[in-house]
Amino acid sequence: MSATLSAKAVSIVLVHGGFVDGSGWQGVYNILKKDGYKVSIVQNPTISLADDVAVTKRALVAQPGPVILVGHSYGGVVITEAGNDPKVAGLVYIAAFAPDKGESVSALIKDPPPGAPVPPILPPQDGFLFLDNAKFAASFAADVDSEIAQFMADSQVPWGVGALTGAISEPAWRSKPSWYLVATDDRMIPPPAQRFMSKRAGATVVEAKGSHAIYVSQPAAVAALIQRAALDFDSADSHSRSMAR
Repeated sequence: MSATLSAKAVSIVLVHGGFVDGSGWQGVYNILKKDGYKVSIVQNPTISLADDVAVTKRALVAQPGPVILVGHSYGGVVITEAGNDPKVAGLVYIAAFAPDKGESVSALIKDPPPGAPVPPILPPQDGFLFLDNAKFAASFAADVDSEIAQFMADSQVPWGVGALTGAISEPAWRSKPSWYLVATDDRMIPPPAQRFMSKRAGATVVEAKGSHAIYVSQPAAVAALIQRAALDFDSADSHSRSMAR
């Protein structure tokens, strides 16, 4: 799916989740860039939600026009808050948390569904969390090349407890269109939880067989949904302009 000339005016901003950094977006980035989109990747410190929202908003300021804001995992929390920025035209959630007002990651994970896999999160160290290195691949990146999955495990970014407890003031999905990719083999955020959050947000939903790291293992599927969001926005914007004439 190639970008139309007008859709290329929409910038894409990619926001990573916890335990990882923005480099995992490289495959998605390459596809979108090849198709003519302007793409930026946010490097969140993942220390607190407020900090991550501030970093994301700085990335939004740098964009020349409307933005499709994309979040993976905890990045979904970040875009739910930062997405209230007037530059944001739409939100894309990739196997992500999509919290409502007053919710945080901590609130969303405190009562897992019966039988749901439990992420191998180690006890906090100085206020930061890590995944058990030996269990990282199976829980986070089961369909990623084993060497890449091990690199991801060995290069984990400490995830601040403060980021997990950061609550949403006003969810952007209540006023902005949203799209959601459910990873059906996810062992970090159970697929039923993803379906619940996406339905609650009124998102356009697609499903794909993949792990929590589906943005790494299946960049084409992820890029296709992002492009769909950009093109849907372009169609709606073109209709609005024609009606105004």
